[in-house]
Amino acid sequence: MKIAQLCSAFIFFCLFSVMTSTSTLAAGKVIKLSHVVNEKDGFHIAALKFKELVEAGSDYTIEIHPNAELGDERTLLEGMQFGTIDMGIITNGPVSNFSPEIAVLELPFLFTSNEEAYKIMDGSIGQELLGNLSKVGLKGLAYAERGFRNLTNSKREVLSPADLKGLKIRVMENPVYIDTFKALGANAVPMAWTEALTAMQQGTIDGQENPVNVIYSFKLAETQKFMSFTRHTYAPAVFVMGQNLYASLDEKSQKLFQESAQAAAQHERNWNMEQEAEQLAAIKELGMTISEPDLTPFQNAVVPVYTKYGEKFGKYLDAIKAELGK
Repeated sequence: MKIAQLCSAFIFFCLFSVMTSTSTLAAGKVIKLSHVVNEKDGFHIAALKFKELVEAGSDYTIEIHPNAELGDERTLLEGMQFGTIDMGIITNGPVSNFSPEIAVLELPFLFTSNEEAYKIMDGSIGQELLGNLSKVGLKGLAYAERGFRNLTNSKREVLSPADLKGLKIRVMENPVYIDTFKALGANAVPMAWTEALTAMQQGTIDGQENPVNVIYSFKLAETQKFMSFTRHTYAPAVFVMGQNLYASLDEKSQKLFQESAQAAAQHERNWNMEQEAEQLAAIKELGMTISEPDLTPFQNAVVPVYTKYGEKFGKYLDAIKAELGK
């Protein structure tokens, strides 16, 4: 009789433990948010704000994975599609490999200011482009930013497109970037960011292009001695999650995730703006030569890019130009 009682008690304990752990998990689900940059970068600032807002408004726990811990950006997006990755902050370039029309936002010299970019991204055009991600199993929540991109290299000062001839420049794995730098005369080398860092250290590529915050946070002045303040492309980033995961959230949680992503994106934009002058000064102190070239020759050189992509992006490109009065 005692053995039977002990067995019953043990079974009850096991059932209680399972029920308790299951309800605890349901009550405090962990969402893993991934990105590929380090903790000094704006992406991480945005991730921290998103975590703060979601956790304050729900019983979800946001677990942040920086430094490409869970893979490069393409791997993260594919994981979201398959449900093995929850969500991330992803540079727009890789996102456009899954939804090509969103690349219209990164046509060279399309935007002349942050305000122009924000107007389009946060307005109906940008929101439609975000919505299109649902067609490929992704849910776009909001636009954070990578920012206006500038050229760096280890060889020489670049003041005109002619100075780019022969330079091996890493670009994102995206046709618009590849064609832009080919038009400018460079040898465009598409590769993931994690690979590019090693390639710059080993000298197998000469340069890259990225916003000031990336040049600063990844200490590129150690391998890149020249920077041209070209602001040739404004690069958005996307708070994105798997469509199936988003659909599994209740309506209240969906609203919280979207509103928190938008607020975190705006927080990061403000942070980037506040930090840029200080970061530029720090880069100069590290010995990087910063030049401000006349952009007219660069703008003229990329006209073929608009000719090539004008038809492909026609609907959105025309709408953007009309919205901005161009």
